[in-house]
Amino acid sequence: MPAKKAAPARKITAVKEKFTKTQILNEIADNTGLSRKEVTAVLDELSIVIERHIKKRSIGEFTLPGLLKIKTVKKPAQKARKNVPNPFRPGETMDVAAKPASTKVKVLPLKKLKDMAL
Repeated sequence: MPAKKAAPARKITAVKEKFTKTQILNEIADNTGLSRKEVTAVLDELSIVIERHIKKRSIGEFTLPGLLKIKTVKKPAQKARKNVPNPFRPGETMDVAAKPASTKVKVLPLKKLKDMAL
């Protein structure tokens, strides 16, 4: 069997303006040799996989290896409080309304993504 050639190192250039969704799809399609329709299908499926990981009654965590981790954080309900010191007007007190329990989504960058920003 002939040895596989390593992919040539690509020169990565900085982007000066934010890409639209269409520009992102076209860029990926041009650089991978896939059709735009195939790239769209892959991104749509990735969206569905992420949703399945973080929706209610699921594991609550999704990792895109090397790039990012998406996880859900459950915030417990908070009771109403009265006569709390007002942080904006020292010496005055205020009432704080009750807040229901909620679920927040956190996106955490991983090492490879952090290194890209250097």
